[in-house]
Amino acid sequence: MKSVNQLFDLSGKTALVTGGSRGLGFQIALALGEQGARIVLAARKQNELDEAVAQLKAQGIEASAVAADLSKEAGIAQLVAQAIERLGHIDVLVNNAGATWGAPAEDHPVEAWDKLMNLNLRSVFLLSQAVGKQSMIPRRQGRVINIASITGLRGNAPGTMKTIAYNTSKAAVLNFTRALAGEWGPHGITVNAIAPGFFPTRMTQAHLDKDEGVSLVDRAPMQRLGDEDDLKGAALLFASEAGKHITGQVLAVDGGVSAVL
Repeated sequence: MKSVNQLFDLSGKTALVTGGSRGLGFQIALALGEQGARIVLAARKQNELDEAVAQLKAQGIEASAVAADLSKEAGIAQLVAQAIERLGHIDVLVNNAGATWGAPAEDHPVEAWDKLMNLNLRSVFLLSQAVGKQSMIPRRQGRVINIASITGLRGNAPGTMKTIAYNTSKAAVLNFTRALAGEWGPHGITVNAIAPGFFPTRMTQAHLDKDEGVSLVDRAPMQRLGDEDDLKGAALLFASEAGKHITGQVLAVDGGVSAVL
C-alpha cells in the first residue's frame, strides 16, 4: 500500500503539455512539475515558450519547449519526435492547445469552423495517436488528459456567447476521451478530460471586456471565476498513480455552473 504522498508523486515521470506557454496549460505544467515531472511545453510562439520555461526553471522544475503548429500534421510529428528525444518517453500527455471564435451560427465563417476543428479536435486525435503508438502503448502505461470545456456539455443561453464551433469541438473532445479510454485501457493507459468553466485567460478576455464576466459569476454557485490554482488538483489526480483506476471520465472544474444549468 502506498501513502497518499507517494500516489501523487511524479518524480521520474515525464509530461508533454500543449498550449503550455500560458493560461491553463502553464498552470497544469507547473502543477506536474512541482510534483517532480520533467516537462516539455509546446505552443506556437517561441518567445512565450522561453518565458514560460524560465518561470518553471525558477521553481526548480526541469523543463524545455518546442515551438510547433499543431494544426498541421508535420508540426505534430516534429513535436512528438523532439519530445521523445528530450524526455526518452512520454508518461503524461496534456492536450490543452485550442482556440475559440465568436460569431452567430448563421454568419459563422466556414474557415473559422475548420480552424477550430483542426486545432481543438483533429490535433488532439493526431497527437494522442502519435504519442500512444510511439511511447505509451509499447511501454503499456500512460496518462492522457484532454482539456475540454463545460461549453461541450451544453449550448449557450440567448444573449450570451455565440461560440457554436467551439462548443461543438469541445463536445467532440469529451466523447473522443470516452472512446479512446475504452480502446486503450487494455494497454494500461488512462484517458480523462477536464472541463473547465470560465477562467480569465487571454483567450477569454474578449468576453470579460464585454462585462460577461459579471453574469458568469452570478450564475456560478461558488460566485467566482476560476483562478490560477483551480486546475492543479484535477490535473494531478489524472496524471498520477492516485488516478490509476479512473478512465473515460469528465471532471468539470467550474464552480458548480454545470450542476445548476
